[in-house]
Amino acid sequence: MDLKFHVQTYGCQMNKHDSERVYGMLESMGAESVDSIEDADVVVFMTCCVREAADTRLFGQVASMKNLPVRTGSPLDQRLVAVGGCIGQRDGEKLFDDLPNLNVVFGTQNLSSLPALLMDAYGQGGKRAEVLEASSEFSSELPTDREHSWAAWLPITVGCDNFCTYCIVPHVRGRERSRSIEDIVKEAEGYVASGVREITLLGQNVNSYGRDLYGEPRFAEVLEAVAATGIERLRFATSHPKDLTDEVIALFGKLPCLMPYLHLPAQSGSNDVLKRMNRKYTVEHYRQLIDKVRAVRPDIALSTDIIVGFPGETAEDFEATFDLVSSVGYSQVFTFIYSKREGTPAAKWDDETPRSVIQERFDRLVEAVQKSAFDANQVDLGAEVEVLVEGTSKRDDSVLVGKSPKNQTVHAPIPEGICASDLIGNMVTVRVDEARTWYLRGTVTEVSEAVR
Repeated sequence: MDLKFHVQTYGCQMNKHDSERVYGMLESMGAESVDSIEDADVVVFMTCCVREAADTRLFGQVASMKNLPVRTGSPLDQRLVAVGGCIGQRDGEKLFDDLPNLNVVFGTQNLSSLPALLMDAYGQGGKRAEVLEASSEFSSELPTDREHSWAAWLPITVGCDNFCTYCIVPHVRGRERSRSIEDIVKEAEGYVASGVREITLLGQNVNSYGRDLYGEPRFAEVLEAVAATGIERLRFATSHPKDLTDEVIALFGKLPCLMPYLHLPAQSGSNDVLKRMNRKYTVEHYRQLIDKVRAVRPDIALSTDIIVGFPGETAEDFEATFDLVSSVGYSQVFTFIYSKREGTPAAKWDDETPRSVIQERFDRLVEAVQKSAFDANQVDLGAEVEVLVEGTSKRDDSVLVGKSPKNQTVHAPIPEGICASDLIGNMVTVRVDEARTWYLRGTVTEVSEAVR
């Protein structure tokens, strides 16, 4: 059957990993992925509900498909539309009321049900929804079609036990569950054997890995065990400051494969705001963590998340956040204006701060973020960095694009006599000739033996 499918993914790395499993499952049915909705018989939206904009985007896109004609040559007499991920988990069958042209809804706990739900919905000419409150399955047990052959997401936990007052994730991803170290290592070994060069360990809070299985966090053991598989580059996301241990920090100085990059969400620089957020650490503790990490790995690149306009945020609270961002020297800061999420405690709290004031604070912070990122990149001006090539520039296919150990985007002209396809997924050394706010640009000085 000549079945075509298209997947659109919103949100975090875990959603991207789940989407790779959707690709794997549908391809195992004999379906073929296509790049556009118009060319697809089945369209799957893997959704995020952390911010309101994601809801708006999903509803607009699904509604716009209502009168889209069925693909010429399609084996189906209709286009099947499925919504999964966090919005699917949160809203369930209610989505059918809001989106009449929707056929299937599935949640974060039952990814494996998608093929059967699609077949049932089409065979019965109706709608199917299945949203489980909990599951014993890990999506890593399903077939996969990774976006890149040389890089892999490797979930070590799912769910979250922190219940920050602004966050919907524990309500749609469930309570934290850890995979066994043995399963994680086995998957990592398989990736290394297949030629994967970079693994990113995933979890809503990787630092608390193992607390549910072993009674205490054992994330440092996971890092050491995965490093022992021979992987060239190892990363992880995301870290919660309250659970970042000295043992994990020390590994930045001991494991050569552990890349010098740490995403450590602060969310606010005000202790009063952090307390209302239920973050369970202070700004002082957060700064101590930064000092410890830099003592072990002075060249480490740091990134963070910041929420502006959390209910009750005062001018003094914001200035404390501004000071944190200005003084730490982040290479990247993901800034967000607070978005009320129904079902969270903070959604019930009133805030009299005018939107114009919140926007002004946000704009000021963005300026500080840009300065911080620019200053951080100047450190590498004139240096040589090892780059894992991911592809070519969308603007110029004679320019390679890749990532440095510090997760910086790097551009460089492809050397004469070398094909771009031979570089992708391999390492090159680039001398940095130009350091901009969001990328480095330079000259390739050496290519790996695999390319020569």
